[in-house]
Amino acid sequence: MSQLFTRATACALMFSAPAIVYAQDASQVKLEPAPVFQASKILPPEMLQSDLHRVRESCPTDGFMIHFTVDSDFGQIDCLGVSELEERLNELRAIKVLVETSKTDLFAEGLKKSVEAPIDAVKNIADDPGGAVKKAPATVGHFFKKVGSSISHGAEKVQDKWENRDPDQETDEMLTETGKGLGRSAKSIAGFDKAKLDCARKLSVDPYTDNQLLQDEIEKVTWAFFAGGLPLRLGTAAVSGGASMALTATKTVGLPEDIYDITPGELLLRDREAMTAMGANNQLIEQVFLNTNFSVAKRHGLVEALAALPAGPAQIKMLEVAASCTSREQAGFFYQSVVRLAKRHHERPFVALTSVGRLPAGKEADGSVEIQAPADYISMTPRLLEFLQLANATPQSYRAVITGRLSPAAKVGFEAFSWQVIEAPLKP
Repeated sequence: MSQLFTRATACALMFSAPAIVYAQDASQVKLEPAPVFQASKILPPEMLQSDLHRVRESCPTDGFMIHFTVDSDFGQIDCLGVSELEERLNELRAIKVLVETSKTDLFAEGLKKSVEAPIDAVKNIADDPGGAVKKAPATVGHFFKKVGSSISHGAEKVQDKWENRDPDQETDEMLTETGKGLGRSAKSIAGFDKAKLDCARKLSVDPYTDNQLLQDEIEKVTWAFFAGGLPLRLGTAAVSGGASMALTATKTVGLPEDIYDITPGELLLRDREAMTAMGANNQLIEQVFLNTNFSVAKRHGLVEALAALPAGPAQIKMLEVAASCTSREQAGFFYQSVVRLAKRHHERPFVALTSVGRLPAGKEADGSVEIQAPADYISMTPRLLEFLQLANATPQSYRAVITGRLSPAAKVGFEAFSWQVIEAPLKP
């Protein structure tokens, strides 16, 4: 457990600031250790456990996010925050539906027909129909790395990748590494990509998730029905012949609707055009594409959200932040920050896009600045104090919309630096 408190987390990095103490009377601010919660006290029963999973009782925090460990029928899953926990539980339900589908007579019929159109992945499935089901998913939790506060330092690895790239392999790398299983083994077969996207839509999951077990199951089930010339039916519907089974879980928050209708190649083209329209040069665009910490869907959602915000140099800065994210956790936190800011702009427009530290921010007509922080529980830690001091260096009115809660000490800290804070917890 101690490792959780010695590694910098994704959202903490977004709040990070240079180690400079600005002139400010912070006598009211009292630093505190990040607490440890009990899962049974903070989660509703349906999220706490099911026939597929159980969330471990001890849930440490890092000053911004709650860390959950899930024991499931398909292996251990580490989740950073309530939002990712909800997403991963939805994926477990989707895997169960796909596994049930692969046991039906209709699936067997499709698989029998599909062997006449072999591809490597399908050959493996035909040889070992249960092999993919037995595999545990790759670890998908909190891999935290301590990085410098400058954007350029965080982008060094992506920059190296850009400088040493093979132009002839760029498109394949962008599509396969960020696709993680979609369009890799059967990308040349017309209509298969669309069929897989349709399967993901029916399951209400991110079609480009990094959950490799889910990707394998989607590929296996989709191919059996697609190559067998049969309509895709999931779960009990594959037995009864009724309509496709719809999951009751909430759809992944914030993903753009068009990810189910557009192929990865088309999304890449649209994102390139959008970033070019923002004024990004070719090198920055390629850096964003090569940062595989963003899935295809989240990269597209990020670019779409930035394009919807007020035009200006801050858009380029935010693309640079995106290119510098060195872990999936950083990318996920930053993605949600931008998407939620764009949603706020749609409801009540900002006059300009700016930033506070590395966080995107919207500026109001009166000069006040608002950030959207998708954090679970914010404590008054040294990192938060640095962030508040950084903002204090530019005197203006600040507002933070937090999707979780603040500790009493954190509330005092924000108030000491004259921040208005709105707590708007996500409802599981």
